[in-house]
Amino acid sequence: MSRASSIEKESVQISTIQDLTGVFESIASTQVAKVKNKVELSGEFFGLLWNRYRSIRIDPASRITTRALGDDKARKVYVIISAEAGLSGDIDLRLIETMMQNYDPKTTDIIVLGSHGANQLTQRGIHYERFFQVPETDKYINVDPVIEAVMPYSQIIVYYEEYVSLGVQEIKSIDLISRMKALGESDDSGEEIMTAEDTIFEPSLDEIADRMEMTMMTIALSQAILESNLAQAASRFNSMAVAKKRATELLTIYQLDFHRAKRSESDRRLREVMISIKKKKAHAKGIH
Repeated sequence: MSRASSIEKESVQISTIQDLTGVFESIASTQVAKVKNKVELSGEFFGLLWNRYRSIRIDPASRITTRALGDDKARKVYVIISAEAGLSGDIDLRLIETMMQNYDPKTTDIIVLGSHGANQLTQRGIHYERFFQVPETDKYINVDPVIEAVMPYSQIIVYYEEYVSLGVQEIKSIDLISRMKALGESDDSGEEIMTAEDTIFEPSLDEIADRMEMTMMTIALSQAILESNLAQAASRFNSMAVAKKRATELLTIYQLDFHRAKRSESDRRLREVMISIKKKKAHAKGIH
């Protein structure tokens, strides 16, 4: 059995870990609440913008919907949204594994957001075309460089982590263009369609629609980033909760071991004292 002093030192270290994981757990919980609110606001704004866009389109079949068909021979791109750090549990690993089930390097390029995802791909020997840092959710999310990088592709598939609940996070993939197409087909807001025949547009109707499409694509990608950050914060919370629980269990074990070691050392010292006394008595009898 280890000495009580050694066990006490290790207990102090475990206690420090327990305190740190508790702090990180609290920070992650705050981050979940903050990002969740932004996700909801982003979704509401996208819906409002889509309704306005729907009312000014010339012909749904001639714009976003046709781009979704793409060119069978053109390359498509996977956009992977991961974490900037490795404190989000195993969710980034599951993200890469899900993407790999459909990945074909002959037809598909990869653009990755987040250094953790980039490191995971590098370790697996998987090539990616571009790397971007994940924008901070506390600030304006500027995804213009990412949008510019993906525009040449016929199909844009985004892999990200979706928040289901605090205890459940899932891997999700969306076709950025088809998602907007689906919204258009399912929308029944009843807004009147405005055309160039009955409305004056400055600049042209096509230019306005182009700008709104780019804006909606930007919002859709930004929302995926927010969803991913929310899932990562929840996963981080769960990881810290598990680590804190484990540290608490270890601390209990170490405290029991410490008390056993203290009793053992006390018993050993008592036995040494008793043996010493017996020796002294024996020695005194021998003299007499």
